[in-house]
Amino acid sequence: MFDLTRLRVIDAVARSGSVTAAARELGYSQPSVSHHLARLESETGAQLLQRVGRGIRLTPAGQLLAARAAEILGRLDAAGAELSAHVGLNAGRVRLAGFSSAIGSLVPDALAALAQRHPDLQVTLTDTHPPEALELLRTGQVEVALIFRYDETEPEPEGVRLHHLLDDPVYLLSTHRGRGLASFRDATWIAGCDRCRSHLLSLCAVEGFEPRIGYTSDDMVVMQSLVAAGLGVTTIPGLALRAHRAAGTVARELRGSPRHVYAATYGEAPDPPATAALVGALLEAAGTVSAS
Repeated sequence: MFDLTRLRVIDAVARSGSVTAAARELGYSQPSVSHHLARLESETGAQLLQRVGRGIRLTPAGQLLAARAAEILGRLDAAGAELSAHVGLNAGRVRLAGFSSAIGSLVPDALAALAQRHPDLQVTLTDTHPPEALELLRTGQVEVALIFRYDETEPEPEGVRLHHLLDDPVYLLSTHRGRGLASFRDATWIAGCDRCRSHLLSLCAVEGFEPRIGYTSDDMVVMQSLVAAGLGVTTIPGLALRAHRAAGTVARELRGSPRHVYAATYGEAPDPPATAALVGALLEAAGTVSAS
């Protein structure tokens, strides 16, 4: 049986990268952290740490245990949140991770509605990409992951349930009107996050060319600014244009290639009350966006 304190210690060391930083985060002394790590090595019979110069790094065994520790601790936190929610939505907490363009468009209205209905429900928000949000969901560090996927995106991990919110149109963004993607085959392209970049490559491949990517950014405000400055063209989803629109840009919808936006939850239905309430608020906000 693993001691939870020691699991918290190795998790903190893995995330912070040092004994000193882990001690600071946990409020322990450095000798205390080192003691817990030594006890953990003794109890497991595995070398978990390796000295490198003046610092340390986790061995493969240490990395494996740290990953499992994060999952266990996340599930414990999730259990506490779910139990509080079952007592009543006047208490408890629900945690959401989502991507930037949804946070700038869907999420504010959803959280405002949720706060009106359940003013004492605590909601926390993390801005991150879909793969990272799904990992936070899988390890119990959030209750809801707001994600997007394209038709060619790989399936989500086992145990993830998807609640469809909307289909978000994708636009070609430039400073002048073209006939479509193929008319910009010789242009400099601006690529987004890995998932969006992969979709861009797929779209261009259908048109018979490979885009010459000169700039890469996962910040869609930056991407629009680069386009507005005449430095290139890009593809960008509707939610990003709804959250921010750079002056001097022209958006042309690429029909038949939307990205699909979902609220993802984990485990078997039904969701705990606080989780269900947040998903419901997101569905309402998405319905407003789709209708406008």
